[in-house]
This record gives sequence, C-alpha cells and structure tokens, in this order.
Amino acid sequence: QVQLVESGGGLVQAGGSLKLSCEASGFTLDDYAIGWFRQAPGKEREGVACITSTSGDGSTYYEGSMKGRFTISKDNANNRLYLQMNKLNPADTAVYYCAADNTWEHCREAAWNYWGKGTLVTVSS
Repeated sequence: QVQLVESGGGLVQAGGSLKLSCEASGFTLDDYAIGWFRQAPGKEREGVACITSTSGDGSTYYEGSMKGRFTISKDNANNRLYLQMNKLNPADTAVYYCAADNTWEHCREAAWNYWGKGTLVTVSS
C-alpha cells in the first residue's frame, strides 16, 4: 500500500529557509515519479517540483517561480523525498503535499495517483 507522509512544515520569517520531508512506503522511489505540490489559501493547488522515475530519465523539473530557490531531492536508501526551500516569502505560504505516480513518463505528465496529507508552511513578513 502506497503511503506518503510529509513533515517539516512550520512558521518561518521572510528570507528564511525550511526543508520538507516526505516519507514514502509501499513502493521504491526510483520506480515512481515523485513530486511536491502546494495549495495556498483560497487558491488552486499548483506544482512545485518533481523528479521523473529512474526508469524514465530521472530528470527534475521546477515550476517557474520556484526555480533557483527550491531544490527537490530524494534519498533512496531511506525512501524519502525532500524539498529544500530558500529565500521564502509570504507568497510561499501554503500546504505542501508530496505525490507519487507509477509512471516512467516525464514527471510533468504524471497523473499523481498517490498523495500525502500535507504539511503547512507559513511565511511571515
């Protein structure tokens, strides 16, 4: 059974950093597309970053405003996905979710069939 559990959210001041973690179980990270999404209050959920499965090309992808500030990574030995977030600003306030999909296609094409429950990140000005 695929399960995803996020942690690491909290309150941080503008300009600060935070590292989110997603513990995955029931599957091997290398075999799945994995990614981070976020949903700000009153807004639709949006993609943050993703990693294509190693069976695909293993590439990473970042949505525009997160490029250069956020870094997605994974630890295969511990089956964990991470999101390092730097230079945070109040617009980054959101619930952050990790997601997975059993696909070899580029992660931008993933259907994201599996989701965690999210972790709240609040950035104060």
